[in-house]
Amino acid sequence: MGFQLAASAEMLFTELPFLDRVHRLHDLGFLIEIWDWSTKDIDALAATGATFSSMTGYLRGSLVDPGGADELLATAAESLAVAERLDCPRLNLHGTGLDPDGLPVAPSEVTTPAMWLAALRTLERIAALGERGGRVFTLENLNTAVDHPGTPFAAAADTFTLVAAVDNPHLRMNLDLYHAQIGEGNLIQLVERCLPYVGEIQVADVPGRMEPGTGEINYPAVARALADLGYTGVVGLEAWASADPETALDRFRTAFTPDERRSRAGGTA
Repeated sequence: MGFQLAASAEMLFTELPFLDRVHRLHDLGFLIEIWDWSTKDIDALAATGATFSSMTGYLRGSLVDPGGADELLATAAESLAVAERLDCPRLNLHGTGLDPDGLPVAPSEVTTPAMWLAALRTLERIAALGERGGRVFTLENLNTAVDHPGTPFAAAADTFTLVAAVDNPHLRMNLDLYHAQIGEGNLIQLVERCLPYVGEIQVADVPGRMEPGTGEINYPAVARALADLGYTGVVGLEAWASADPETALDRFRTAFTPDERRSRAGGTA
């Protein structure tokens, strides 16, 4: 069994209206990922017949301060209702709310012990909300060097620590390997460590945040490691197309399609 491949309708076929992007990705055989649902026509999305893999799981709020945590929980509950309408299994979270440019609305250069404890308590409440709704919230790692400076709990090591401490199947990691390569590297070792707590994996190449094969990451090697570890979940392309989007999707599919000859031979091709 191979991976379940998804693609971001926010970053591909951007010349098309949003519903047309969803239709195009669905017709090409991909699950669909969306971001802020509040800007979308949910009934129209549901009517596309597409299978939605993940969506942003909150509108505002923060993991750490009491008011922000309450706002995060309230908008997560709103998001959960939308996820039910779209039959979307995973709702994505970050260490704090992000503005339209991807910058944290509550930046923090230092994460204190009190912030860690507050984040843990907030995520326990999020996991309980997901359990009641029969959905999984995922906490995504981000990079602070290029895209999201000042975001607390940004590293994959941070999201792993928090998700493992909550230890509830309704809270998992969204392990974004593009962000992890910029911030941490050692992707295969990172996957090996985190996989028991991973709900989804997202990919793009470095530099440029484009499809696999355009940068420095050896994604076929990552794919082999995931297959060897028994991962059969979602791998989502959250990347810009270097040129033609269909070519970018073909490269993504090739990188994450199991090599049957290697599997039969039990070694390298």
